[in-house]
Amino acid sequence: MHSTLVRLQAHGSRGNCIVVRSSLEPCLPTLKPSTLQIGKKWPELQGARNWDGLLSPLDGTLRGELVRYGEFVRAAYASFDFNGGAPSYGSCRFPSCSLLRRAGLPETGYKVTRLLHVASTPTPGWLSPCSSSYIGYVAVCDDEDEIERLGRRDVVIAFRGMVTRSEWLDGFKSNLTRLPAADADENEEENEAPMVVSGFWSLFTAPGEAHCSLQQQVLDEVQRIIREYGGKDGTPPRSITIAGHSLGAALAVLSAYEITTAAVATQQGGDEAAPMMVTAVSFGGPRVGNAAFRRRLEESGGKVLRVVNSDDIVTKVPGFLVDDDDDDDNQGGEPVKRMDGVPRWLVSKMGWGYSDVGRELRVSCQDLASNLVASHDLDLYLKLLLPAQTRQ
Repeated sequence: MHSTLVRLQAHGSRGNCIVVRSSLEPCLPTLKPSTLQIGKKWPELQGARNWDGLLSPLDGTLRGELVRYGEFVRAAYASFDFNGGAPSYGSCRFPSCSLLRRAGLPETGYKVTRLLHVASTPTPGWLSPCSSSYIGYVAVCDDEDEIERLGRRDVVIAFRGMVTRSEWLDGFKSNLTRLPAADADENEEENEAPMVVSGFWSLFTAPGEAHCSLQQQVLDEVQRIIREYGGKDGTPPRSITIAGHSLGAALAVLSAYEITTAAVATQQGGDEAAPMMVTAVSFGGPRVGNAAFRRRLEESGGKVLRVVNSDDIVTKVPGFLVDDDDDDDNQGGEPVKRMDGVPRWLVSKMGWGYSDVGRELRVSCQDLASNLVASHDLDLYLKLLLPAQTRQ
């Protein structure tokens, strides 16, 4: 494996691209397709039991699945056009039919069914000419052998991290904003209302000039896939796995929330379709919302597994951790620092109170040369998931 190298890139004559991304060349051969038979174990690996007994020590099959989903995220980076001086900047470099193969994943058993785009806050052209860009894709497992190996038909939604300057500007809007569903309840206390980072929510819900919002793109494609592949007797079970790095990890959590809450509403409306298990896999993700948001996501059935490098500052921001209950979800032995001596009333009043969602798998790069920037690199995350004796 090539040594991990993080690039801060400024492409084109105007330097429109600033990105911390995968360091391997996009079309280099990647890991061989897994041959591990998952079969009926798949719900456990997807979080049906909240990964109890699988994280410390890390289960070998789960390790392989996390690396596999990380490779799907890396393909989202590899297919992004980073050439800031070209008219194609911000688009997907490859057509859907060959995206995975040309991004270094030739034998996944999945086919890309839709490219996803995100709209960021418009900025002056000299700062960033791209206010709408390719952010990831949806892919469906359609290979019978892979479906048999996985034990179900899996749908992958993969998101890259921050790339354009306008995305960075939105990402810095770290104040909390109420979710629309919470706004309808006027009697709900501020600390009881589900709230999320306003910049992430804006990126997720803002429509672009040539496309609807990322939120609507995800929901539309998921509903289309449900209709196409059904959930009737005789068809394989289905799952949705949403994987992302950095900003993409935050979007993965928001997507899981939207899909699961929409599914709950549909079932309450009398839809008898079999429910799909929805799991978000976060690599180096920032905090997304408050404790009420975490509870609402858990109540809807969404599962989140956060892979966290102990040295990655991005996973420790924004705000302060404020949870309603003490938990022992962190795996790896490092205690969580809460509020760092700042009065709780001030944290609440200023809207600085956040809660980590889901379960945490903590990894460490103590045995590898690293720094603050390198600690956030997706390739480093994937390397840290490998057994220590196999790292180079």
